[in-house]
Amino acid sequence: MKKTGRNDPCPCGSGKKYKKCHMGREDELIFNGLDETSLGEMGARITSLRQVHYGRSQEMVDALDIKALTGQSIGIKFVDLKDYTDLNLIGGTHPKASKGKSGGVLINLYKTLEADPHNIYIAISKDIQDSTLVHALAHALDYLEGSKMMPGTLEPLSLELGVPVDHLEHSEDFGRWLDYLEKRFDVQLDADDAIIAYLYQKDMLIKGKEIQEKNGLILKSKSDRMLRFLSENSEEIHALIRDLPGYIGSKSSGK
Repeated sequence: MKKTGRNDPCPCGSGKKYKKCHMGREDELIFNGLDETSLGEMGARITSLRQVHYGRSQEMVDALDIKALTGQSIGIKFVDLKDYTDLNLIGGTHPKASKGKSGGVLINLYKTLEADPHNIYIAISKDIQDSTLVHALAHALDYLEGSKMMPGTLEPLSLELGVPVDHLEHSEDFGRWLDYLEKRFDVQLDADDAIIAYLYQKDMLIKGKEIQEKNGLILKSKSDRMLRFLSENSEEIHALIRDLPGYIGSKSSGK
């Protein structure tokens, strides 16, 4: 199948250019292509999974007033990550689950919206770590506040622009929620999220609105700026993350 270019007509049939329509939201194209029965069945299979309360998941959700924080009257439910991946649904694979490792993933809202419009779902493993929980919750709160950006859907835009997908998935808005949750629940972030938090504090993350607008010049410029900043401050960052969970590298050097 020929790859859709950013200036080609969007496959959804709207008449708009791909870059102004579904670029970065390809999952919606897949789900829009399903009939109501198929989409309903997919959602029913997910929403009927047993709810779980691994780690501090229930404590954190119970403590969050989602309506006050995001303006949305919607709940958050947790299901078992392996149970979810075992459904073998579109976009439902998760490498950590297949290897029996700790993990968490915000399930695309389009999969469950018809079956349960009152909740969003997060799949988590039995040994879920606090840092992984706040990461998934930060994505959920960012989405509910209005970004409408689901993790795992921005790779096409990343490839098109030559921008690391992490720069697009972890916007300034995500960083703000991560910072809020880290402090609210006294969580030690893992190495990757500690870098995101550091970039947020230094005002280096790309704004969510800029990502939504998909202006390639702005996104590439800000991504390059972030990479330069990371390189120029590598020693300080290394000192920050070398003793944190998830760190990969020599503890004696920033190299």
